[in-house]
Amino acid sequence: MTNERTPTRYSLLDAIRAAAIVNMIVYHLCYNIFCVFGVWADFYRHPAAIVWERLICGTFILISGMAVNFSRHGYRRGVIVSMCGFLITIVTVLVIPEQQIWFGVLNLLGISMIITFAIRRELSRIPPLLGMAIFFILFMLCYGIPHRYIGIFSHPLISLPDALYRYRSLAFLGFPDERFYSSDYFPILPWSFLYLSGFEAWRLIEKKGWQAAFIRRVPVLDFIGRHSLIIYLAHQPILYGLCWLWFTIAAK
Repeated sequence: MTNERTPTRYSLLDAIRAAAIVNMIVYHLCYNIFCVFGVWADFYRHPAAIVWERLICGTFILISGMAVNFSRHGYRRGVIVSMCGFLITIVTVLVIPEQQIWFGVLNLLGISMIITFAIRRELSRIPPLLGMAIFFILFMLCYGIPHRYIGIFSHPLISLPDALYRYRSLAFLGFPDERFYSSDYFPILPWSFLYLSGFEAWRLIEKKGWQAAFIRRVPVLDFIGRHSLIIYLAHQPILYGLCWLWFTIAAK
């Protein structure tokens, strides 16, 4: 998240990302114990668990959208992050196919980074407050697209035609067919709109001159935030291995 136009680093953004990383590790530990090892298979369907998971991922998406304002290499970074997402797909399909991941949050972040970087000049012509509001409203209205409706978050208003959901190849856009399954699924619609809202949010912060407040360092957290991708890739294999050892020993 280094600002490549100046030597300034907005460490508070790293700290916020780090808080989401820590929260995510705890969530995935619970997911492994309850869902993967069968203690409480419906854990992830509990309303509190759904809100918890959405808050974690929403934070990642917003912060990533803010950070793309600083990059001169958005295409390269987007490809790297997305390829890390495909690596997770390969590993889960081969090792734990019952928990396979197709188009997870890393794929979403990588693709959204590329899209945002490609249209950043056009986006800069929109007043940032208006842009942030428009993209968040679009996110809200499109939130139900993977569930076949347009509405206000979880409240359907308009049902979408079944014809949009006949092809598995369209799942990455937000139109999964009935056979599609992924234990971590963040399609372009609606989540790229939240990413774009984050992009506009930082433009608003700069316009208001509030960016100096984000230079503040938070010890430990800013370090975790700077290494968030490595931690994201490493934490689940470690957690899964620890849980496997625990339940294997407990079974004896």
